[in-house]
Amino acid sequence: MTSKRDEYTKKMKAQLDELNAKIDAIEAKANEVKADAVEAYKAEVKKLRAQSKVAVDNFSEFKAAGEDSWDKMTAKMEQVRDAFVSSFHYFKSQV
Repeated sequence: MTSKRDEYTKKMKAQLDELNAKIDAIEAKANEVKADAVEAYKAEVKKLRAQSKVAVDNFSEFKAAGEDSWDKMTAKMEQVRDAFVSSFHYFKSQV
């Protein structure tokens, strides 16, 4: 029987994995653009990677959280994910 926590954890991991795959695709595209734009792309990708690390670190804490703190960690995890998604979409719109 799958718990609400297991379902949420699986969903969150899938979302983070999908965003990281999209960053990889953008990074590959950055390598194809003109030299003057490459540095700007790389700087933005570096920022996204930093946000990704924060999200992954928070996800690790979230998975390790006890049942008593799981609900609190859910709100924090969603804030981190939302910030990451927002930054990603902004960057993608600029590409």
